[in-house]
Amino acid sequence: MKKYAMVFDAGTGAGRCNLFDMSGRLVSYAYREWEYLKDLSSSNKEAMLFDAEQFKKILFSLCRKVITQAGISADEIVAVSATSQREGMVWLDRFGKEIYAAPSVDLRGEEAADLLSGKEPFIKEITGLPVSGMFGLARLLWYKKFNEAVYDRIDTVMMISDWICYLLCGSKVSEPSVASSSQLFDVKNGKWSSELLKSVGLRTDMFPEISDFGEQIGTVTKEAACETGLKEGTPVVGGAGDNAAAAVGTGVVEDGKAFTTIGSSGVVFAHTSDISIDPKGRVHTFCCAVPGCWHVMGVTQSAGLSLKWFRDNFAWSEMETAASMGVDPYYLMDKEADSVPIGANRLLYMPYLNGERTPHLDPNVRGAFVGLSTMHKKKDMLRAVMEGVSYSLRDCVEVMREMNISIDDMMACGGGGTSPLWRQMLADLYACNVKTTANKEGPALGVALLAAVGAGIYSSVPEACKAVIKPEKIQEPIAENSAKYEKVYALYKKLYPAMKANFDELASLDV
Repeated sequence: MKKYAMVFDAGTGAGRCNLFDMSGRLVSYAYREWEYLKDLSSSNKEAMLFDAEQFKKILFSLCRKVITQAGISADEIVAVSATSQREGMVWLDRFGKEIYAAPSVDLRGEEAADLLSGKEPFIKEITGLPVSGMFGLARLLWYKKFNEAVYDRIDTVMMISDWICYLLCGSKVSEPSVASSSQLFDVKNGKWSSELLKSVGLRTDMFPEISDFGEQIGTVTKEAACETGLKEGTPVVGGAGDNAAAAVGTGVVEDGKAFTTIGSSGVVFAHTSDISIDPKGRVHTFCCAVPGCWHVMGVTQSAGLSLKWFRDNFAWSEMETAASMGVDPYYLMDKEADSVPIGANRLLYMPYLNGERTPHLDPNVRGAFVGLSTMHKKKDMLRAVMEGVSYSLRDCVEVMREMNISIDDMMACGGGGTSPLWRQMLADLYACNVKTTANKEGPALGVALLAAVGAGIYSSVPEACKAVIKPEKIQEPIAENSAKYEKVYALYKKLYPAMKANFDELASLDV
């Protein structure tokens, strides 16, 4: 009998179910986009909430579809687990009923975050995270202040992947990687921080127990089996947040290893066996999916989004030509950018379309082309956009190296990671090899491997990664290119400090 792992994946934009065999091969999948509800009650800040019952129905129907598509028996599924958008939360009352459910977009928390600014050094030291309205700490404080009727009903605070596992097996359990994204968790000691909770006036009795990574937390209930098509009694293994899962799915589970994701946002994610917290809050420190280890993460807000913005507004001819050729417009854009020399003919791009997180935690900063002249063509601007994003990702790496986190092996994933030109830029700027893997299902594959560990197929997460994750394409740094990029990057680093005051003034401009 073949063995498979079922993975539920609750992303920001859609739900997905994935069926993997024990070699890491994706056998079957299905997805469906979510519909969110806007809530502006009691605040001028927008919240994107979701209907928990609708999400449950979508995920469970996708599971049934995946099993049917694969043509397998539910007996062959040896474990099930989940991954999700990291900061999303679901709160349950004492009857197990959802009373709050939202992804990371709940801007009301910003109002409460302002009250925490004086405690930021203390909060960073415990949680590894700078104060921000996106995290659970600020959300709970907002509800305590502005909607105490809901706050008083909270029995259990769960992250979304925890909640999915709860729906499957009835166990209220979290795990360190996703718990540490709540800003309620002591990342050094691997537990909910009663010290922090008491200091800000929050209750300490509303958090689930913490399981180890790859640990079975229950079995599929009879009710869940009827709704999902899974077999009653199938082991449910604790999952992981999306980036921690992606680390497992790309083999980033040892010191010296890291990955760069270029999706809408950009992420640089490095593994470390020694905890390191940036006192300036430029990067975030979380528990990772290897027991007793951590990962440090830097974020560029508008990475692939910068290129998409450029495509949608300036690359109409490329989109038309690509449609007639049956290729992706980004393929043609890559070719055009590759014809432009390093430095984009002395044109720089600041990729701050929606503010920035690393290394400048600044909501007011905005994007800019610097050095634009009549000599520049569209392809120069295109190259500048790709280089500007790469410089921003290099900023993340520089902070990590300042924290004595070694990076000598880099994986590339996300849509931008499919671009040979972009991977070469990163290799030249990072001064290390940049690789891809044959399997592109990073987060979902990572959780499938955790499920396999929980089912006893592998004895540990590193063992599972070594058996399954194989490098595919490798971009090696070119010394001549690296020397040229260093000159441009040195100038790029001067732009934000020189222009910060102008961006602040622009943000408050009333015309």
